[in-house]
Amino acid sequence: MKSTQSLSSREKVFLVGVSLKRGAGVRGGAATASARESLAELETLAESAGAVVTGSMLQVRGTLDPATLMGRGKLEEVKVEAEIRDAQLIIVDRNLTPAQLRNMEDATDCRVIDRTQLILDIFARRARTREGHLQVELAQLNYLLPRLSGRGVELSRLGGGIGTRGPGEQKLETDRRRIRDRVGKLREAIDTVRRQRTTRRQARQAVPIGTVALVGYTNAGKSTLFNALTHSDVLVSAKMFATLDPTLRAVTLPSRRKVLLSDTVGFLRDLPLGLIAAFRATLEEVQESMLLLLVTDASHPQHAEQDAEVRKILEELDVADRPCIHVLNKADHLSAADQEIIRATSIAKHGSIQLGGAQPEFPNKETIRHSVLISAKTGEGLPELLAMIDKEVPMDRMVRAQVRVPIMDSRRLAMVHAAGKVFTSEIVDEYFVIDAEMPESLALRLSETSIKNPKDPSLD
Repeated sequence: MKSTQSLSSREKVFLVGVSLKRGAGVRGGAATASARESLAELETLAESAGAVVTGSMLQVRGTLDPATLMGRGKLEEVKVEAEIRDAQLIIVDRNLTPAQLRNMEDATDCRVIDRTQLILDIFARRARTREGHLQVELAQLNYLLPRLSGRGVELSRLGGGIGTRGPGEQKLETDRRRIRDRVGKLREAIDTVRRQRTTRRQARQAVPIGTVALVGYTNAGKSTLFNALTHSDVLVSAKMFATLDPTLRAVTLPSRRKVLLSDTVGFLRDLPLGLIAAFRATLEEVQESMLLLLVTDASHPQHAEQDAEVRKILEELDVADRPCIHVLNKADHLSAADQEIIRATSIAKHGSIQLGGAQPEFPNKETIRHSVLISAKTGEGLPELLAMIDKEVPMDRMVRAQVRVPIMDSRRLAMVHAAGKVFTSEIVDEYFVIDAEMPESLALRLSETSIKNPKDPSLD
């Protein structure tokens, strides 16, 4: 009974998609199939936002109507369908212009939002940190600014008393001015967050440890893989954009070296550029990494197209040329025959394979060094993945050494404990004398106070 009440309280929505008959180099059937896949993805997004999808409609037409996107006649059909299904909201699988949005609402007598606004709503729900809230608000205000005209938008604390409006100034102008002021303050706050993040990153970099970033389409299993490799308990959910704020954890490689693994927000087709710009501070973890793990849901019929969308965003971030390991996840969802196909072709060529179709084309494909089939859920293939990471991360072999660290030098002491394995530690005079296994670069940095271990010739 409780679940039924919860379901009834959720907002009912009707989905609308528009597909063009032809595209540049795209056959009509392929374009329609892609549009249906995008509409199915929109349904998942709507459910992730807490809505109940009551129905959907896909229109195939030669060109987009600049005023209403889909034509007045089709909008009448949408209005009737939405009323029959008692939908309170219509979600359009396109990015609408302000005029199209206004005209569609007038024609359907229903509230209308587009794909971008839906994604922004999900991001607002998922943000947990102050940085996340700042970035979401910035993206929302940048989206709202050109759409104020004619919508009667009411913003809090606008026109609040004497002196808030100049002679002859309209409320629309006041709203725009206050939004621009707020956008300026948000950008300053995000710049402050970026400087703080840079300071923390520099502190991490003081300890010689490599960084590896997980990237991939949303719901590809990145967080599940992150938990499997780091033994963490980061939220795992089938909902899109379940992971929004970045998470960093240490991973021990087969060579006993450590790297930092970063789990970031999942990508999506037609991800708003303004949102990418707003989240640059978060995505800097990707930009600073020395190796990318491109995680793919190998069981998804369109995983090649999803990977292509991820590569587009990586190009936006100027990291498309970064060394990359292609991680084909969810092997447990594949048949034995499909797994053999991937192992025989995709992995041998260090690329990917479209099951039952053509090979996908990756820009800068030579950056993909290896490809591995895994199941983050069952653990299949994880040892091979760790070995590949170990091979691609620049070498910094582990050596055993004795070092002397002044008792008051907590920074160096923390470096030894963070990057190495301490066997013994004792106080001699005003120093900690530590026998530990640590990266060679760290041992060399501490060479002024280190004492070579006669049992380990590797420092000679």
